[in-house]
Amino acid sequence: MSSLMEYKGYHGKVEYSAEEKLFHGRVIDIDDTIAFAGASVDELEKTFKSAIDGYVEWCEQIGKQPAREYKGSFNVRVSSDLHREASLAAAATGITLNQYVSDAIKEKLQRF
Repeated sequence: MSSLMEYKGYHGKVEYSAEEKLFHGRVIDIDDTIAFAGASVDELEKTFKSAIDGYVEWCEQIGKQPAREYKGSFNVRVSSDLHREASLAAAATGITLNQYVSDAIKEKLQRF
């Protein structure tokens, strides 16, 4: 069962509060905060879409480019030993460290 919702390229992560009997969600992987909630799945979907539409409209009104989830670059922190090993392995195969890491992620995702 997935706890992610998708609309217009934005993804919301959802949790359920049994105490409140309410679903709470938040759009992930953007710098701005977009939250939504609902007592039913239908209400949750409606507020999720409304929150995204409202956010995009607000950005247009103030002349701001709406935040997007994935830009294609991110920082990864690893130990200096792992950094050295990966750099040397990349060089030995004639590719960049970026390409080496990208290939490793693709390989891992294929097993997912």
